[in-house]
Amino acid sequence: MSQRRLFLSLATAACCAPLLSACGFRLRGATSYPFKSLYIKAEDQSVFARQLQRTLEGTGITVLRAPSTPELAERVLELLSEQHERAVISQTATGGVRELQLRLRIRYRISNPLGGQPGEVVELLQSRDLSYDESAALAKEAEEQMLFADMQNDLIAQIMRRLVAAGSA
Repeated sequence: MSQRRLFLSLATAACCAPLLSACGFRLRGATSYPFKSLYIKAEDQSVFARQLQRTLEGTGITVLRAPSTPELAERVLELLSEQHERAVISQTATGGVRELQLRLRIRYRISNPLGGQPGEVVELLQSRDLSYDESAALAKEAEEQMLFADMQNDLIAQIMRRLVAAGSA
């Protein structure tokens, strides 16, 4: 009886294997960028720009920053603004903070240093809600920092996808 089950299992797997390969599933593979070098124009103390630089360098792109000149790179990414915002979205009956909304807003522009027109300004926004408790203020502050780091990673991933899409368009 067990040999028959084994045979049926193998026969079922053999029949299903071609169906799985025909579904169109394919591994993503390596991404290709339409340039080999990028100049990041941003403030020196920008944590976002440093993280973006590390991510780009991890993909094999040569990243240039000041004191180098933008003309040495194929593209220029100008980080126009980086805003960390906190807004109270609900309060207790006594006026204390119950819930906050954290926002990270990035504005940037990508251009070709040798070709005349600068690119269009792109604004990306990430937001997260955070419940607040005064008795756990230190823990909530640490959670806030983790949420900002998470939003930063999400925005960098969006920029990376946009850089790849710009090359295929």
